[in-house]
Order: sequence, then C-alpha cells, then structure tokens
Amino acid sequence: MTLTLDLAEKSLRSGREHAATLGVAVCLVVCDAAGHLKAFARMDRTWLGAIDVALRKAKTSVLFEAETQLIWEVSRPDAQAHGLESSNDGLITFAGGIPLRSTDGELLGAVGVSGGQVAQDYAIAQAAASALGPT
Repeated sequence: MTLTLDLAEKSLRSGREHAATLGVAVCLVVCDAAGHLKAFARMDRTWLGAIDVALRKAKTSVLFEAETQLIWEVSRPDAQAHGLESSNDGLITFAGGIPLRSTDGELLGAVGVSGGQVAQDYAIAQAAASALGPT
C-alpha cells in the first residue's frame, strides 16, 4: 500500500471535520514514510506558529515510528535519551503526531496536528489517522 495524495487528503478531511466538531482551528500535516510533506491544511484562524509544530509532530512520528507523546518517555530529563528532542532539527515530544500504517503494519507516513490544546490535537490526529483504517 502506498500513501497516495487521495489517502492523505482523506486523512486531512477527517481531521478537519473532527476539529470543527471540537470548535478548534488547527494545522494538519500528512508526511510520507520518509518524512516529506504529502498534504497540508491550515484551517482559518489557526496560529501561524502551529504550521511548524504540526510538521515537526508528523516528522517526529515518522522518524521514530511512534506517537509523539511516547518519545517524551525516553527523552524527558530523567530518562535514558534526555536531549533526543534536540536531534533531527528539533522533535516534538507531546501529543499530536501519529504514524499511519497499512493494514499489514507497514509505515506509510504520519499525521501531525497543532493549534488546539494538546488533548484536542491528539483527538484530531486520531480522527485523521483512523480515516485510513487501523493504525
């Protein structure tokens, strides 16, 4: 399975719809398995700073094949990989980045969301990821 533009846009639409139900404006990014931008949406009234955060969440999720908040567990100050968040031109280690996988578990890419509260970003990212099926 390949992450096509149609699939990436389907993910963005699902995320945007969920954001609208929450009443929050966000940036949504879908990256391919190499961490390159595949699709992007910035909802009206979303902070400009959220663009980079959403992109870094998606890239962090791709690079480590994990949800971004799980990276915090190994990079927090008392953990084994403290400082990891400074690698790769800066990682994001709080919720809002989720890997996208095929039904057989192959990494297709990742979604990153920023603009709401962290829990909102995570819920929107989950909606975007679930549009492609099980993750």
